[in-house]
Amino acid sequence: QVQLVESGGGLVQAGGSLRLSCAASGLTFSLYSMAWFRQAPGKDREFVADIRWFGGSTYYADSVKGRFTISRDNAKNTVYLQMNSLKPEDTAVYSCAGGRPHDFRRFVPGEYEFWGQGTQVTVSS
Repeated sequence: QVQLVESGGGLVQAGGSLRLSCAASGLTFSLYSMAWFRQAPGKDREFVADIRWFGGSTYYADSVKGRFTISRDNAKNTVYLQMNSLKPEDTAVYSCAGGRPHDFRRFVPGEYEFWGQGTQVTVSS
């Protein structure tokens, strides 16, 4: 049984930082691309960043580029999202996802097989 468990969310002031973690089990982690999505109240789920299973290349949404960094540790079956210079508009539930989408489909939630339960990030102004 595959499980993805996020942690590290919380309340932070604007300009602050948080580091999210997503621990995976029940799958060959190194063979899956991993992504972070977020969903704010009343909005659609939004792609944040991903890191490919092969080569470890990364891609970011324009809204977080230069502020967020995604990384993975295959030895620990964990993917991370370092979030700096947080803004109130970053407030959302952040979820990690695992799958093997084509590059041009990396933004599509339906392309990912496995999902975590999500962790709340709240940025106060």
